[in-house]
Amino acid sequence: MVKQASLFSQLLCLVDRHHFEREVRRLSAERHAKGFSCWSQFVAMMFCQLAQAKSLREIVDGLACCEGKLRHLGLENGPRRSTLCYANAHRPWQLYEGVFHDLLNLARSLAPGKSFRFKNKLFSLDATVIDLCLSLFDWAKFRQTKGAIKLHLLLDHDGYLPVFAAVSEGRQHELAVARSLDFPKGSIVVMDRAFIDYKLFAKWTDQGVYFVTRLKKKADFLAYEHRPLPTTGPVRGDQIGMLNAFVAGGWWRREFRVVTIWDEVNQREIQLLTNHLDFAASTIAAIYKDRWQIEIFFKTLKQNLKIKTFVGSSANAVRTQIWTALIALLLIKLLQFRSRFAWAISNLIALLRWNLFTYRDLWLWIDRPFDTPQQSPPQQLEFLDLDSIQPV
Repeated sequence: MVKQASLFSQLLCLVDRHHFEREVRRLSAERHAKGFSCWSQFVAMMFCQLAQAKSLREIVDGLACCEGKLRHLGLENGPRRSTLCYANAHRPWQLYEGVFHDLLNLARSLAPGKSFRFKNKLFSLDATVIDLCLSLFDWAKFRQTKGAIKLHLLLDHDGYLPVFAAVSEGRQHELAVARSLDFPKGSIVVMDRAFIDYKLFAKWTDQGVYFVTRLKKKADFLAYEHRPLPTTGPVRGDQIGMLNAFVAGGWWRREFRVVTIWDEVNQREIQLLTNHLDFAASTIAAIYKDRWQIEIFFKTLKQNLKIKTFVGSSANAVRTQIWTALIALLLIKLLQFRSRFAWAISNLIALLRWNLFTYRDLWLWIDRPFDTPQQSPPQQLEFLDLDSIQPV
């Protein structure tokens, strides 16, 4: 007797079905629907992400071959290819954005503690370009002969969770999204040089928000205080000063700090610009080093989920697939937080992909993934007549 649903079914149970249906009604997402629900579309796209299906045909055929196991997923039958294609092109992608934020609240409640001693919230802000074929995705204009979209992301370093995401055309600059964000007072935002905007930095400083970024090579600053340096570590300089008003704008009349560190890997000096004057220089260097986690996040997303190739060519279908990829990664993060096994994200995704329709207890499986479940109850073995077994 099967006592558990499939791992795939138990994983989808983490999504609040009541909240999902409320979002469907709010957005009128099932208007003109004829039997194919938004939940069925969501299950199909999650199968696309976790099973790494390369096309609509692989999604449909993959679910069709598991016909007897779909009832646990809330599906009566597998979708048709044309039906799924139409749903991805026309049903609002905002539905999955709402599901993402609902799951995010659950993930943040289970996220591990801080990796730094200070109590300030630490965020990383960055964007990644996803290349597209301009002849197929003619709406995603990037360059003259190239199409692309951008995924803008804000990563919370408590658990390394994406707390904000936005998808735009490839031509939109990262600063347009950065200017629209609001941060709680005392937060620290770390980013690369693409986000340098002195007017934005002045606004954050007035709001009590700190930043750490790379200093531009041609930046003109006047240092009037040199702080003592630690005897060990990568810190080579720690200065307090002001930017040249003719370069940064006359309204930038605030103190800033430049911390110079030695990059041992690339054998070069890196100058960090910040408005936080109290932390030790080594802490500023460690904060910028931890910014690499957002690069790891983008790498994990592109290598382990379906975000580089798409099963639909419309803008709505592409956004739907990106948001379902982010939802899938949040679900994987939830499993990683709950597990006592030392999972790497890539290994967890791979093993889950191979066991999507295995009947195991999900929470036992993530703790002991390599245990072999018994195929029959132990008490049945005593009734086996060994003398009746004939040699082959």
